[in-house]
Amino acid sequence: MRIFIAGAGGAIGRRLVPQLVQAGHDVVATTRSTAKLDMLAELGADSLIMDGLDPVAVGEGVAKAEPDVVVHQMTALASMGTNLRRFDRDFAVTNRLRTLGTDHLLAAASAAGVPRLIAQSYAGWPNARTGGPIKTESDELDPRPPRDQSQTLAAIGHLEAAVLAAPIDGVVLRYGSLYGPGASDLIADVVRKRRMPIIGAGSGVWSMCHVDDAASATVAAVSRGSGVYNIVDDEPAPVAEWLPFLADALGAKPPMRVPAWVGRLAGGEAAVSLMTQVRGAANAKAKRELGWYPRWATWRDGFRHGLVDRETMEPNARTE
Repeated sequence: MRIFIAGAGGAIGRRLVPQLVQAGHDVVATTRSTAKLDMLAELGADSLIMDGLDPVAVGEGVAKAEPDVVVHQMTALASMGTNLRRFDRDFAVTNRLRTLGTDHLLAAASAAGVPRLIAQSYAGWPNARTGGPIKTESDELDPRPPRDQSQTLAAIGHLEAAVLAAPIDGVVLRYGSLYGPGASDLIADVVRKRRMPIIGAGSGVWSMCHVDDAASATVAAVSRGSGVYNIVDDEPAPVAEWLPFLADALGAKPPMRVPAWVGRLAGGEAAVSLMTQVRGAANAKAKRELGWYPRWATWRDGFRHGLVDRETMEPNARTE
């Protein structure tokens, strides 16, 4: 098939393009950065510049490509900081890409007669922070998120609702917290500097996903499935368990521990929520309906052996 990837220059896109090409698909890959055009071409894609917030550019790009599937990977996570009080502010461009950008892609796909669209979402802190520690796709998103995350959650909700309501075959992939080549430099840096303490009991449950597994799930969704899928590994784990393990894998000192009131002063409610209240996600539906199984079934192996590309020794970039 012919696959149109909007936002192919990010961590997932750089791993997704080669997997799609290897599977025999023709790929048209867009980026906002002229510096990434050659890289995408070297990976085997026809590359072009496209601003996802420009409806004319999006419409023309999709129409010219004549794809069978549109894949929405547009984010601006490279602009992320580490001050969780600025969470919504740091996600502002990504939120626009998840709202306006999604609407532009859906309109362009509909006008061009594209039958299928796959969109990136997120599994983790958007889950409701009540009930059991592990959530499925049928569980609701957080009805009362921390104030500093409310705009970002609203944008995620808009993306998912728009894709599922569109008059085409819509698939939403909720990737877990990404790590691996091109996907975890920011968190690795703060862990090495001991700037990511365990707050309170560190009981918040996170679900991880290696960036190559996020890409392989997207390849599977090109021809299978409908609706929402959690794309996460097999071992959701509390912060108090995975964060010291990551520090050890990085050769860093163990993370510091601080009481919840200190964490609240330093990082606000979002920091306390991420460390003590968030829920993990189950991947059974993706396995069953997409036929997808993560190569890195546990972050334990992934942190030890999958943080860098062993062939290129490519360092990591960032995670949501």
